[in-house]
Amino acid sequence: MAMTPLGQGAEDEDSDAHPVSEINVTPLVDVMLVLLVIFMVTAPMLSAGVTVDLPRSAAPRLSPPKPPLELTVTREGKLFLQKDEIPEAALEQRLAELHAEDPERAVHLRGDRGIEYGEVLRVMGLVQRSGISRIALVSQPASSQDPVSQPAPTQDSR
Repeated sequence: MAMTPLGQGAEDEDSDAHPVSEINVTPLVDVMLVLLVIFMVTAPMLSAGVTVDLPRSAAPRLSPPKPPLELTVTREGKLFLQKDEIPEAALEQRLAELHAEDPERAVHLRGDRGIEYGEVLRVMGLVQRSGISRIALVSQPASSQDPVSQPAPTQDSR
């Protein structure tokens, strides 16, 4: 049987032939599987770096640093170490005990916005007298609507 153009074929063939509108997904699956294998093979090589024979050491593993102590001064003047209220008389002793356990541990001092600056400095002095020198003041990022975040107007001396 000779080949003839579409629509002009023999009488026994279907005269209203049209293209198939279904997608053949087999080639797509083949390509995806090849890509998956390529990534599975190359991914470990990307993170390995240069291969070296590391020496053995008897030194203990480094432990992750402990999170800093949170010391909070409320508007009413109450002191909280972490989440527990602590009397001011016991604060210096407790901080000294914690400093003896881990001398590298820092203190994050959170003072309420409504208390005087001198009160925060007084509490910082208590922390320093306990032996802790790593003290950080905690604040919130300023927003554009907050009047405190706006710079103070400068006076022109002319």
